Formats: sequence, structure tokens, C-alpha cells
Amino acid sequence: MGALVTHGFEDTIPLSRGRGYGEGLDPSKQQNMPDATRPDPLVPRALIRSVKERINSAGKVVVSLMEDDVRTQVRELVDAGAEAIVVSLVNSTENPVHEQQILEIILDEYPAHELGAIPVLLGSQVSGRKGEYVRATSTIVDAFLHEIMFHALGQLSNNLRTSGYDKPMLVIHNSGGMAQSNSTDALQTIHSGPIAGVGAAQHLADSTGLGNVISTDMGGTSFDIGLVPEGGVKHYDFQPTIGRWLVSVPMIHLLTLGAGGGSIASYDRIHHAVQIGPESAGSDPGPACYDRGGLRPTVTDADLVLGYLDPDNYANGYIKLNKKRSVYAIDEVLADDLNMDTIQVAKIIKNAVDEQMAIGMAKELRVRGYLPEDFTMLAYGGNGPLHACGIADHAGIRRILAPPFSSVFSACGAGNMKPLHIHERGSHVVLYNPTDRSLYQSYDELNNVIQELEAKGKEDLIRQGYDAADIRYSLEMDMRYGNQLVTTAVVFDINRVGGVADVLHLIRTFSDIYGKRYGAGSQAPEAGIRAQTVRVSSYVDGDVVKFDSIDTGHDRTMPSPVGTRQVHFVKIDGAVDTPVYDAEALHHQHVIHGPAIVTTENTTYLVEPSWRLEPTSQGAVWFLKD
Repeated sequence: MGALVTHGFEDTIPLSRGRGYGEGLDPSKQQNMPDATRPDPLVPRALIRSVKERINSAGKVVVSLMEDDVRTQVRELVDAGAEAIVVSLVNSTENPVHEQQILEIILDEYPAHELGAIPVLLGSQVSGRKGEYVRATSTIVDAFLHEIMFHALGQLSNNLRTSGYDKPMLVIHNSGGMAQSNSTDALQTIHSGPIAGVGAAQHLADSTGLGNVISTDMGGTSFDIGLVPEGGVKHYDFQPTIGRWLVSVPMIHLLTLGAGGGSIASYDRIHHAVQIGPESAGSDPGPACYDRGGLRPTVTDADLVLGYLDPDNYANGYIKLNKKRSVYAIDEVLADDLNMDTIQVAKIIKNAVDEQMAIGMAKELRVRGYLPEDFTMLAYGGNGPLHACGIADHAGIRRILAPPFSSVFSACGAGNMKPLHIHERGSHVVLYNPTDRSLYQSYDELNNVIQELEAKGKEDLIRQGYDAADIRYSLEMDMRYGNQLVTTAVVFDINRVGGVADVLHLIRTFSDIYGKRYGAGSQAPEAGIRAQTVRVSSYVDGDVVKFDSIDTGHDRTMPSPVGTRQVHFVKIDGAVDTPVYDAEALHHQHVIHGPAIVTTENTTYLVEPSWRLEPTSQGAVWFLKD
């Protein structure tokens, strides 16, 4: 991969940023300053060339591009071994004319129909935000992913057609929508699977009046946390990290913790404590109890030892668990160091993973001005309902909902996503200037940006066969007071600014959202009010998976258990003779008081002491604190 940049910016990519040594690392490694190293650049310095050109921050051409210079630099890159070229020029988001000219020159030198064709990707095509380094890394990462995904999706599409599926294949985007592959950047697919779960949580909350929701997806390797506040407030990762590199795409915020069923429990000799993850046993060899050669204890091993799982009916009987292997792994790795028996160690593992996830949840909420007790926890994924009560106890949450299709809820979310494209552009719109106490007046300038972004979204959707009359648009801006480092994404109910009344409406909307999030009186208009990014979502409404009422019934009765099991709970000494229920036999007039276990085909509901379980009429299950 080669790169063409503006003259004078040749070292931007290899130098990265001051904090580049720590990007993408877990906190413990970020703190290890003596061993801190930057990752090797994806494009080595020897494959970076510069061209003499300059566009200023207003989009005006200051130094024109010289065609002969471009041809020389491109030939040098190809001769040095570049098989593809990324072009990322300064201020190309304000005016991409020079990047477009370079593309035309490269296509002239290496025509697309020839065997020696050179693929080209432009920074202005991938990211519309300011910031030369992050836009360059975004384009480079996208270029590396592109070839792999191009062939993989092409093969998948062929397989689907061979199997009789003749509709266009849709790809989930990490922005919260989906599109056909001919309108998808590779970068838009990163983390899109878990984000589909957040989309499903949003649809469930909107259609059932659930209010504030924090979605939690606990699978085999990770615990994914998403925020779905009431009112449709969106939270984006403004500069998410992929691997060790910052990228700049409008990605729905998602916090991933290395704590799942397959997360390995180890002994931290410095802190004399059990550490959960981030290393995972995966599915091969998997937890020790899978009997596939795994020798290190995992969260699933602890759950089995404590009696939460049925070794003969795990994954609906497709996997038989070997409890002896779990006991051996826990004893060999942890019991001696902790000077405890197997059950005590298993309790520590269970408590540690629940506490770790609760801390992550509470932090996510509190740093954004929310209180955990004001949220309903949505627990899904294969292990979500098993650990939900323990996590909620640590976090101070009293309401948990396990949705229908809990183990495949993220996949269900894909069916609810709209055909959607998000286009954005870095801006410096000062809605209120405190120096002269003036309001923004360049209405045409802002409206032209909005119109340009709408046109891009419209083009994307029409290319996929949608009717222009069916396309809807939503305006968002990343707002801040003065020189705040953190911005607040605000969705507006207008798409054009036509006068003072509209400017004041934008300001009031931002002020209301900011005040609700951070508390009354936290607003600081005297510092100035700015929009750092203008973003337009272009979408088409369509049929979605319907979620019916999640209300619980009245005059509830206790169902009959199918058996009992000896189970150990963290806060109770000794084994508890715990009733076991079959989820298929439950209906919305039932109530189950903990401690109890409810088994389903795909997951296990653990009703811990001081909690009760109430099924709904359409497959969801409530966990409510007594």
C-alpha cells in the first residue's frame, strides 16, 4: 500500500499522535510506559510520497496541483512496490478537487481495464471530518479491509444466489443502518454485529415505551455495552480505535469488555486477586469443561461448578460438559494461590466478572450524566441472562429485561435496521459568539452544506433502487460550549436554517439535551455555542420485526418446577436446593421468586436471591428486584 499526501506532511502517518503508543491497548498496558511503543505504520515511510498542493481551511485553492509532479510521485510509488494507493490531502474535506484530479491522473497512467491497474482510495471518500492524521489512517485501514471484504462478500453473494436467494444482499453498518455492498465502505462494517443489538434495543424501547435502556450483550468472549436513552439521543464514538489505529467514521458508541463465558480467569500476583480476561479460550479449545483440551479456568467453568448449568443439556444438549475438567482447571490454576477450595474460587470468579461488567456499565452511564438506577438493563447474548442479576446488583439497577430470542438478539436487530447512509462534514459554525453577543447569520452557507450531504445520501439510496420520494433526512450536529473537548450529538427536527428563530431553536434544543444529561445549570452559553460537525442521515422507512407488549400480567401464580439442583450463590454459604423450571412451560401469569433456574434451548436464566422472574406474553422475561 502506498500513500500520497500534501508536501510537508510525509511524516504524519508514521509519527501518529503523541498518545499513539497507547491507542488500542487495554488500560494496564497503556500504563506500562517503560515498554511503550508505537505500532509499525500500516504504510511504511518508504511508500509515502508527497505532492505540492495546498487548499486552505475554507476550501480555497492556495497552491495548484502540478500534473507532472503527481505523475512522477505515482510512478515512484509503483516502482517501489505499491499495489494500491491511498490519497489523503490537507483540507480535502473542504474541497476534494485535488484528490479528484490525482485520481484521474492515476487512472490515466494505470487504466482500470489493464492488468497493471492500480486501485485508488481517496480520503475525502472515506471521512468527512477534519483532522489529517485520523482521516489518513481511516482511509488506509479501509483500503486494507476492502480487498478482503470485496472477495468475501462476493463469494457470499454467489453462494446465496446458488441457494435460490435472488434479492440484493444488505450489509449492516456500524452507524446503525444497512445498505447494499455497492454502497458500503469496508470501514463501516467494523463492530456492526454488536451494534445491530443496540439497534434492536432502540426499536424495542421505542415500540414498547421502555424508557432509558442500557443494552448488554454477553457472549463467549466479550461483554458489549450500548446506551439507548429515552428520546432517541445518539452516542457516537468520535474517534474509535480499530486495532492500534484511530479512525474517523460516525460509529455508534459501543463499549466492549473482555468478559464473556470463555474469558480466562487468572491470578494477578501483584494485586493478589483473580483477573477475568481479556484473554479468552474462544470456542476452540473453549472452556475446560468442553473437554477439548482447554486447561485454564473460564467463567463458564465457574458457572458449571456453582451449579448454574446443566452439564447434560448445555446448548440444548448439543454440547456435553465435563464438570471434572472445570474442577481440575480451577484447582490447578487458582486454588493454591488463593488458599481456597474449588467452590470458593468459583464464587470469586462469578463475583469478579459480575463486578467488572457492572463497573463498566456504571462508568458508561455516569460519565454521560446518567444514573444507573434510571435505566432498564437489557440482557441478551448466550450468557447475558445468566449473569444479569449479579451485574445489576453491583450496578444498582433494579429492572432487567431479557428480550425474546435473547441468544440471537443482535441478529434479530439486523431485521429492524433501515436502509441508511450517514454523511458528515467538519464545520466551524458559531451559533452564538459571546465576544460580540451575536447569533449565526450565514444561513445559506450552512444550508448548502446540509443540502450537499443530503444529495450524497440520496445518490447512495437511489443507486440501490429506492425511490427518491421515499427518502427521509435527519439533521444532526456535534455541539459544544466554547472550547470543550467533548461534543454532544444533537438530533434536530428541522433540516434548514432560515432565520434567527431557527438558530435559537438549535440552541434551545442543544441546551435542553445538555441540561438533561449533565444537570440543570450545567449549560455554559457564555462560553459560546459551536457546531463542530454537521451530519445528515438519509434513510428509507421499511417493514421491521414487531415487538408486542412487554407488560406483565396480574394475579400471578407459581409454576411447578421440573426438578431441583444443588446451587451455590455468592452471598450464601453452602449449597442451596434450587428449583429448576422449563421456560417452555411458563406463561405471563407466572412468577418465580429467586433463587431459581429457568432453562431454555439457548440460554439459562439465573434468578438470584432477592430477585423475581416474570414472563411476558410475547417471550420476553422480566427480572425485578424484590
